[in-house]
Amino acid sequence: MSHAPPNRLLWAAELPRGAFTLGTLLVRGVPADGPPGDGRPVLLIPGLGIGDRALVPMRRYLTRLGYAAETWGFGRNLGARTVGADNERVHARIEALAAQAGPVTLVGVSLGGIMARLAAHRLGADKVRQVITVASPYAGGPRATNVWRAFQLLTGEKIDDPALAARLAELARPLPVPASAIWSAGDGLVQGHACYDPHSRAIRLRGSHLGMHFRASALRAVAAELARG
Repeated sequence: MSHAPPNRLLWAAELPRGAFTLGTLLVRGVPADGPPGDGRPVLLIPGLGIGDRALVPMRRYLTRLGYAAETWGFGRNLGARTVGADNERVHARIEALAAQAGPVTLVGVSLGGIMARLAAHRLGADKVRQVITVASPYAGGPRATNVWRAFQLLTGEKIDDPALAARLAELARPLPVPASAIWSAGDGLVQGHACYDPHSRAIRLRGSHLGMHFRASALRAVAAELARG
């Protein structure tokens, strides 16, 4: 299904809205409440152009609740330039965690959610227990975003490459594990309606794309979906 990108007003408002969200986190800190975790392994995968540090607040929050949460460990996410064209490094990381502690729950932000869905398809329920995506436009093509040019620049991939198109079609199919999609209609970088499909549990929140993973409401939503899975 094709989706138009967000309008220019939402796009222009992304930076100040994201800065406000980050400022709120710095002042208030991560939430103290949430359903208790069960110690399962959780791997956090960052979005395009961001890395492990951006997911430290989420890791701390989930660790506090009782999950064995870890960031992915590869630094800034530059797509294929970081993990390989077919997600090879991410898959190896998941397999290593699963060998130690059982199937891994994946929480992916934006591009990280797209990577998480591909991993679930490729590795199956033996390795991946659950997938939670945050502002990940997996149900629409690259042109459903205002960042497809940045994607091409940072990753080195072209959105009209047949190999990329085939990979995107694969990950958009219904997953073999429970899937939840956190999204916002106010997202200025990716079309919110491209971030979920009828086969996923959709959780709509308010907020911009930048900093969505810092929002207290998003952190609580992740914890709630973990408790369901």
